[in-house]
Amino acid sequence: MEVTTVSSSSASPTEGDDLCDIDVTHGAIDSVTLLLCLCGLAGNGAVLCLLQRNPTTCYIINLAFANFSFLHFAVLSTLLYLLEELSCSTVVPLVFMRALFPLLLFSYNLGLYLQTAISMDRCTSILCPLWYRCHRPQRLSWVVCALLWALSIAVIVTMTALCLSREHDHCQVSLITMYALNLFLFAPAMIISSTILLIKVKPCSQQQQPKRLDIVIFLIVLFCLLFAVPLSLSNFLQQLGYTIVSSQVVFLLACIHSSINPFIYFLAGRGRRPCSGGSLRLSLQRVFEEPEENTAHSDDPAMDTAFPTC
Repeated sequence: MEVTTVSSSSASPTEGDDLCDIDVTHGAIDSVTLLLCLCGLAGNGAVLCLLQRNPTTCYIINLAFANFSFLHFAVLSTLLYLLEELSCSTVVPLVFMRALFPLLLFSYNLGLYLQTAISMDRCTSILCPLWYRCHRPQRLSWVVCALLWALSIAVIVTMTALCLSREHDHCQVSLITMYALNLFLFAPAMIISSTILLIKVKPCSQQQQPKRLDIVIFLIVLFCLLFAVPLSLSNFLQQLGYTIVSSQVVFLLACIHSSINPFIYFLAGRGRRPCSGGSLRLSLQRVFEEPEENTAHSDDPAMDTAFPTC
C-alpha cells in the first residue's frame, strides 16, 4: 500500500489493455500488512475496552484510539489495493482512495504527537517528582491531548485544502512542512526525553512498579522511532525527489508500530513467574494503575524515597 502516493496507487494496474502484471512481492507485503493490521485492531480495541479511564491513562487511551484508527484505515486501503491488483481493474472510485490519504495521515500524526507527549510527561515525572506529584494540574493530560487533537486536525485540514486547490507547489510545500514538523520537532523531543528516561531510571526494589511503567513508555517510544518515524522520513525525502526505501515497506513498519503497543502492555504486565499469563485487563492494571496505589501509601517511610510527599 503506497501511502505517499495514494492517488496514484489506485490507478488502474493495466495501462495496457492486454497486459496485467501482478507483482508477487508487493502482494506478499500487502498481505502481511493486512494480517498485522487485523491483529493490531484486536489489541488496540481490547485496550480501549479494558483500560480504566483516569488522568494517568489519558495518553494511553488516546494513543490506542489513534493507532486503532490508523490500522482501520490501513486495512481498508490495503484491502482495496489488493483487490485492484488481483482483479486488474479499478474497484473503487479514485476520489475514495484519495480521501483515505488524509485520514491515514491524521491518525498517524496524532499517534506520533501523543507518544512525544507521553515521553515528555514521564520524563518530567522523573526530573521534577515533587512538582509532578504535588503541583501538576489534574487535568493537564486531558488539556494536552485536546491540544494535540486540535494540532493534528489543523495540520491535515490545511494540507488537504492546499492539495485540493490544484496548486501542486502549494500541496508539496504543505506536505514537506508536515513531515518536517514530525522529523525536526517531535522526533528529537522523543529522542531527548526517552534518553533522559533511560538514564534516570535505576533498578530499585522500592520503585518496581514505576520502573515497569518507565520501561513500557521507553519501549513504545523506541518502537515509534524505529518503525513510525521512517514513514515521515521516507515521505519527506520523496517530496524532495529522493526515493530510498519502498513506500510499502515503510508503511508496513508503521503498521507494526501501531499494532505492537498492546502486546508490550501485556508482556510488561505479566507476573514474574514464567507461566503466569494473566488476563489483559490485569496486565493493564499492573502497568498503569498500580503505581498510583503505591503513591497513596506515602505514610511508609520506605516509599518516600521513590515518591516525595507534598
